[in-house]
Amino acid sequence: INAEYMGSTCKYYARYKVMSLETKLKGPGDTYQVKIVTGNANRELAGQVAKRLGLELTPARVSRFANGEIDMKIFGNVRGDDVFIVQPTCSSEDCDLNTSVMELLLLIHTLRLSSTKRITAVVPHFAYARQDRKTEARVPISASAVAQLIMAMNVDRVVTVDLHCGQIQGFFHNTPVDNLQAYFLFAEYFKVKFGRATRDFVIVAPDAGAVDKARHLADKLTASHVVTILKRRVEKNKVDSMQIVGEVAGRVCIIIDDMVDTAGTLVKGVDLLKEHGAETIYACCTHGILSDPACDRLNACEALTELIVTDSIPQQDRVARSPKIRVISLAPLLAKVIQSVHDESSLSLLLRGDGSQVNFTPVRKALTRFDTGSGDFTSASSFNSDTFEAHEGGEKQASAVPSPTAHCPA
Repeated sequence: INAEYMGSTCKYYARYKVMSLETKLKGPGDTYQVKIVTGNANRELAGQVAKRLGLELTPARVSRFANGEIDMKIFGNVRGDDVFIVQPTCSSEDCDLNTSVMELLLLIHTLRLSSTKRITAVVPHFAYARQDRKTEARVPISASAVAQLIMAMNVDRVVTVDLHCGQIQGFFHNTPVDNLQAYFLFAEYFKVKFGRATRDFVIVAPDAGAVDKARHLADKLTASHVVTILKRRVEKNKVDSMQIVGEVAGRVCIIIDDMVDTAGTLVKGVDLLKEHGAETIYACCTHGILSDPACDRLNACEALTELIVTDSIPQQDRVARSPKIRVISLAPLLAKVIQSVHDESSLSLLLRGDGSQVNFTPVRKALTRFDTGSGDFTSASSFNSDTFEAHEGGEKQASAVPSPTAHCPA
């Protein structure tokens, strides 16, 4: 009897310990909720990301005192939550670039003081990224300084898109950084627009730093050639001379880069390709900064057919000023990343630009456009999140991605 009792007792305790172990191994996604917070840099993108996740933006006040200081308050309880701050460091109608950086820092600080479980800064556009090293005496490494400021606020993780230089991730030291790639979004755009004809295209890298992006885009489009433009700069935003390495005569060319600022270099590159016999020329970049006089230069460049950018930076004003600009939304990609980070699932495919986890199946071939009056995407000159629906594993889902956990408030 004692042996039988002891045997059943041992089985009970063994089962109890296994159950306890399973409970401990449950991911954090089973124990706390996702919250999306944003400042004034790109509220449209943050709202689209939240919508894709089946959530609403967490109410917050991000305004100014009379003397220009930032007034901030998070409404509602965020204690113990998994909070994602969607805040690109860029200028918009409501704030300038430096103010958006300060808003990001204060949002992280405010949420840390509010006892959140984890804080992830989703920074689609990372400002000061071009100042990533000393090119002459007595100049700052501004990218490192911004990274140190973000780390000083004790952020848990940083998600960004197409850093100007991948080594910037090292400036964050022990803070994990996920540098996403956007070239597969451009690949889907051209596949929908041209189909198998992309095999005869030439992908153009405007400088040595963009060769990898050009090669990856060429692989996605099964394009036949990759061409490089060699350029010599005399000062910032000014190019002295350019030359092409490769053949472009009679071909459709696609220029790919991480950002376009004043568009001076881009327009010179387009003119150079046209002089060498290129038939049609498209350009795409992740971050359309498009500082003045970029839109005027794009409109005056007859050889350029389209410039495709993402909405990492608000583009409503630029689209209204130049009919050549098309916009692809990052919302589906960022929503998938937030879901994966919350569930602690792998990001490896997304980090190397594999769209298989975020498969954008075209639901209509008509391109859409920002309607500058209402802020919606409604006519034929922008390519956005409504043009493609998010699918996983080849199965069709609703346009809004389901919440990563059942208890997330819809």
